[in-house]
Amino acid sequence: MADQLAKIEAGPDIKESIRRVVDAVGGFGAYMKEGETALVKPNLNTIDPPPASTDPAFLEAFVDLLHEHGASKVTIGESSTFYGNTSWNLDHVGVKQMAETRPWLDFIAFEPGKWVRRKVEGGKHLKSVNVPEALDRYDRLFFVCCLKTHCYTRFTGALKLSVGLMKPQQRIALHLRNIQPKVAELASLFAPDLTIMDARKCFITRGPSEGEVREPGLILAGTDRVAMDIEGVRIIQSYEGNTLAGVVPEELPFIARAIEMGIDGHGR
Repeated sequence: MADQLAKIEAGPDIKESIRRVVDAVGGFGAYMKEGETALVKPNLNTIDPPPASTDPAFLEAFVDLLHEHGASKVTIGESSTFYGNTSWNLDHVGVKQMAETRPWLDFIAFEPGKWVRRKVEGGKHLKSVNVPEALDRYDRLFFVCCLKTHCYTRFTGALKLSVGLMKPQQRIALHLRNIQPKVAELASLFAPDLTIMDARKCFITRGPSEGEVREPGLILAGTDRVAMDIEGVRIIQSYEGNTLAGVVPEELPFIARAIEMGIDGHGR
């Protein structure tokens, strides 16, 4: 397999650009076999426009590529903010319409379903967490994340996408204290087969729902969420006026904790 992380300049054809970046890390065949089922976890915490949320056109291109490369069934799964309505969000951004024209595609809001308890091995701040039982129904898991600054964790990208796989009521305590190391400990429960970061646009201030926008014009892909987030921080830092100036990416508490825990091969 190729490098664990690739970064390319996106072209006008989103689908072809995603194909190229995945080819740079081994191609779709390295992450999925013919006839397997796939669960895709985007960032639809809200319906705010990209980069606050996943671009529907980007998501559509990615699920089409999964199907073209052998996925027999693709499901888009999400759990939005604990005060929001995931089903409404999925409908509002066009996911329902995508599924209506693709018999192999469906979608799921995790909240009404069953949640199961998982122990966080080596957790200091999180000992156990409830996650969707639906995760066990699929052969493959894919993350589709955005690039942006964040008012609580300073940055959000690949690792923090796991928060949408935590039971909504538990997210209140997550945000009350030690949110950064908790994000890493939560992320340790999941091992996405491949993560795609849409970095064509990013926030360099505030976030996660609004901020000052820049356009790096990039797409990242790989199996290494820690390396992806480190690179994401550096991309944001390349713009004057960003709120991450002077930050050593590896020293951000959630990245440091992820390294300490050995997430995606780091630190162990």
